Amino acid sequence: MPRKRKQSNWPKEWFIHRELSWLEFNDRVLREGLSPDVPLLERLKFLAIVSSNLDEFFMIRVAGLKQQKVAGIQARDPSGLSPEEQLRLISERAHRMVAEQAEGIRQVFAALAAEGIEVLSCDRWTSEDRSFLRSHFTQEILPVLTPLAIGELDPPPLLPGLQLHLALLLRPHGAAETPERIAIVPVPTLLPRFVSLPPEEGLRLTLLEDVILANAEELFPGHRLEGATVFAITRDADVSIQDEDARDLLQVVEEAVLARRRRAPVRLMMTTGAPTPLKCWLINWLGLEEEDVYEVDGLLGAQALWEIVNRPGYSHLRYPDWPPQTPAALHAVDNLWEAITERDILLVHPYESFEPVIKLLELAARDPNVLAIKQTLYRTSGDSPIVRALEQAALSGKEVTVLVELRARFDEQRNVQWARRLEDAGAHVIYGLVGLKTHAKALLIIRREAGRIRRYVHLSTGNYNDRTARLYSDIGLMTSHREIASDVAAMFNLLTGYSEAVGWAKLTVEPRQIKQRFLDLIEREIAATTADQPGLIMAKVNSLEDIDIMHALVSASRAGVKILLNVRGICCLRPGLKGVSENLEVRSIVDRYLEHARIFYFRNRGDEEVYLASADWMQRNLDRRVEILFPILDPQLRMRLIEILQVYFADNVKSYRLLPDGKYVRVKRQGPSVRAQEVLYRQVVEAARAAELSPLRFKPLAKPAEESV
Repeated sequence: MPRKRKQSNWPKEWFIHRELSWLEFNDRVLREGLSPDVPLLERLKFLAIVSSNLDEFFMIRVAGLKQQKVAGIQARDPSGLSPEEQLRLISERAHRMVAEQAEGIRQVFAALAAEGIEVLSCDRWTSEDRSFLRSHFTQEILPVLTPLAIGELDPPPLLPGLQLHLALLLRPHGAAETPERIAIVPVPTLLPRFVSLPPEEGLRLTLLEDVILANAEELFPGHRLEGATVFAITRDADVSIQDEDARDLLQVVEEAVLARRRRAPVRLMMTTGAPTPLKCWLINWLGLEEEDVYEVDGLLGAQALWEIVNRPGYSHLRYPDWPPQTPAALHAVDNLWEAITERDILLVHPYESFEPVIKLLELAARDPNVLAIKQTLYRTSGDSPIVRALEQAALSGKEVTVLVELRARFDEQRNVQWARRLEDAGAHVIYGLVGLKTHAKALLIIRREAGRIRRYVHLSTGNYNDRTARLYSDIGLMTSHREIASDVAAMFNLLTGYSEAVGWAKLTVEPRQIKQRFLDLIEREIAATTADQPGLIMAKVNSLEDIDIMHALVSASRAGVKILLNVRGICCLRPGLKGVSENLEVRSIVDRYLEHARIFYFRNRGDEEVYLASADWMQRNLDRRVEILFPILDPQLRMRLIEILQVYFADNVKSYRLLPDGKYVRVKRQGPSVRAQEVLYRQVVEAARAAELSPLRFKPLAKPAEESV
């Protein structure tokens, strides 16, 4: 067990508040959406991501703080803030962010108009536009609308979270003294948010809610529209899944997903200029406070911008295409089993293709020599080739065991569907361990070869998701290394049976043991540090929040260890504090791909060690999840990862530096420009070309093998 340090012994000034640090990350995403150096459609993409990030943040993090406030919990976080103080600071920062985002969307729309993509507000519709939209409304929109006389319905209807609604203030014709009535019209989610107008030239779009509003009086004959607003509710989605006594975890998860629909509101988003009676009624009806209301001068639900981003064409408004490359180690390989047996293979996504992972599973599914396949699934794509291959393997009679983590937040329903599909195919489906999420990414294939059993393994920092593998920066390892394969087999026995871990040869797997392993590696670096030969720790993680890890890093910094951290998102440790963390530097990169890989380097007196992991330096990863930490044993692959880390720390185009006050500033360019993601892609392209030009390796003629990649 890790040695626990008393939090009270460490000054709160050393730490940055977790939620404010996350908001600073989302602000860095917003900066990409506001940057004139980013292509216009890419800017829209980042502005859409800002919205989806904020939605999840309010549904989980803000909702949790509100629960604490209602319960009267006054516990302070490491930075010294109570839940009520946190909510106030979050509200102030998030309101500024929402205003900047709305202004950024207006700026991009204006710039897109010059490129032939116009998003027209209703005051810019021509008479021909209005005639077209009236007909379109009658034929395509009106049949699916459900107007709700909200004041007359008892009990009032449940409004889904995040769905757009129109709130209308109505007055009967000829009844000036009659009180105004309030009605709500849900904006259908199955219709496109952007309605295409007949083009004079280029692409002309307008908003679905504006079309509905312009024709709203047709929904309420005999009434006059006095005022309106568009709004969306954000609901608490922080549903705790209690699995300790659950007899049917599938049913428990499905019930939890349904329960989210009835959870309390935590935020009201609405367009500016709403009539006061409507605004006051919405706030009172939802039981919210003024600080929970976000009035937007522009587009609500900016995730809809993906409809424009994903339209074909307009390549000049996007980043240049970077097609994933075949890893050089797999160039012209006609037998994947032999390739993995000869040496370990590193896959750096999305620069290198995820296809070899899919091919490995598809090959295993149809290979008669493969006896069993075991895999963890945390998040998968909508139509997953991974799941299809596992189904095929199970249907062909192979022993297929899949741990499907049903509690992967917001992917619960999808994972329930995969679990049932795999069970129907005959696979053994495990739903994880009681009280622990399984976040490890591992694939084990057992194959009979020449009268003996050989194990093949794939381990990764990211999910088995072919779609996000094109968007997320992750690293995977293919290996048949005997001790690693044995450890992975033991891990699956731990997950599926009554086994207890009795020690690992190369991997660190159990929760808490991973934390202790990190603490030991940091302390070893402290012990190895001298004035002449200081230690060096380099790490790339998504978040740094665990209090024990932060304490260890402070100790290392005070001992003279140089610490370079590349932290994509949350970082709760202040760097550069004199006498505390002055040897610690924190960088963060936000670019076209989401940085997701976890890489850890320790100089170790020159006997360098490099590890990859599924875990971040967060308490939830290190204390409440089954994660995996694995070493890179091949010297060439180890050197490649060290060079990748060095490239990240050399970035002076898309990199930010964390200041002691918790703010981030762009790294100043000194010398040639270095954009890490561009460098990494260029390197894999050059390696792929070199592999194509390399001399052919002649092998003795053998019987053609079915297992080709």
